[in-house]
Amino acid sequence: MLWLYLHFPHLLLDHIRRSGENVAALVIVEGSGQRVIQACPAARDLGVGAGMRLKTAVSLVPELGIVRADQQQEARILEDQARWLYRYAAHIVLVPPNGLLAEIGSLQRLYGGLSAVWQTVEEVLHERQLTAWPGIGHTPLAARLIARNGKGECSSDKGCILQTLGQMPLLAAEFDERTCTRLQRLGLNTLGEVFSLPPAEMARRLSPETLAYIQKIQGSRPDPQAPWQPPHYFRQQADFVQDIEQSQGLLFPLQRILSELEKDLCWRQQDTDCLLLVLRHRHAEPTRLRIRTSGPEHRAEAFLNLISLRFEQQPLQAPVVSLRLTVKRFLEREASGGQDLLGESQDLNEAWHTLMSRLQARLGENALKQLAPQADHRPERAWSASEVQRTSRVMKTKASQLPQRPLWLLRGPQPLTEIPQAWFTGPERISGGWWDGQRVHRDYYIAQLNNGQLAWVFRDVREGWFVHGWFG
Repeated sequence: MLWLYLHFPHLLLDHIRRSGENVAALVIVEGSGQRVIQACPAARDLGVGAGMRLKTAVSLVPELGIVRADQQQEARILEDQARWLYRYAAHIVLVPPNGLLAEIGSLQRLYGGLSAVWQTVEEVLHERQLTAWPGIGHTPLAARLIARNGKGECSSDKGCILQTLGQMPLLAAEFDERTCTRLQRLGLNTLGEVFSLPPAEMARRLSPETLAYIQKIQGSRPDPQAPWQPPHYFRQQADFVQDIEQSQGLLFPLQRILSELEKDLCWRQQDTDCLLLVLRHRHAEPTRLRIRTSGPEHRAEAFLNLISLRFEQQPLQAPVVSLRLTVKRFLEREASGGQDLLGESQDLNEAWHTLMSRLQARLGENALKQLAPQADHRPERAWSASEVQRTSRVMKTKASQLPQRPLWLLRGPQPLTEIPQAWFTGPERISGGWWDGQRVHRDYYIAQLNNGQLAWVFRDVREGWFVHGWFG
């Protein structure tokens, strides 16, 4: 087997900087907030480095941006990276807090060789603006050590891999201090010298744990890796160093997150019709915005337009320190409609859903009503107004299947006060309502009145003539 390890030395820094904030110098401090553990290139150029006390760093750079490290946040960010890597490799292993392991030996034939796999990963890392040190090894530990020491090369040659490992000092091989001291007393200073010990001598001089560790690096002892499975939801978060006071400042990080969502939906071959956006404030309860579409959708541009409309209707109640987008509802994607010679889609469903979604986002979800037919022969009871259905298909009915009906139906029949000038169609008898006590017995006609209007009139056998609607 062949393994690829990705070491992210500045994972949290990259995550913050991808949110779009223009912070010149930025550092990550440990949980206690006393010491710097990561510094961006701009901060390093000003003299700030890892291991420095925060007071010293602030004295060097008064406008320094500061983010406190959080294990849960780092675990979530690492899982975000695993999600995109899963699109290219099936066997993924999370190595907290800043490493990913992927089995790539079985991918060489699929991608056309190891160089193609390596190039694909590098292109994605560049596209996602991530700093990563890749390493390839014939065992998981070998790949990890090569990557974490920045010695990665695009080579599957086992001899070359062992040579790279053999040149590493004992501390670079991640032995603990006690084991390093013990090995140095034996006259060993590099990992290669440890490898050269006979197995029997190694077992006698070293602890069982150290021996097992070395054998796992060499591949003489099994080192099974449980594969990671992506969650059945999409969730991404953007964290800000400086509070965002205007909703327009949220659009840039949202655009990046929605682009990730679009790629995820395309990879799943699914759509969604519901997004949950949570805005976290420093001194107020989180704002929860549920973004709904009138039908299945996957385009980042469509989602961003809906969120922009919601922001126009609902301004920020307080500055935002972070935002999180979650999608838990996924819909199977239907085959798209055909295209004409110019490449334009002939399917109007997408345009209809986009229009309905934007109107609901601007006017409110309950502001729009959808007319639907009812199983009743009486015209005034043959329809109902309900919420817009979130279906993936626009209902279509052939006009020839229904008799002619006026577009303007009156709230109730009005007495006909004049004799029509001309009669066109009729009679159409409608008789029903005996089941609910509202029985009607009518003969309908289309007639032209003296002013030229076309009216839908009927004769009730008990009460006379009435107008029930007008034709345009």
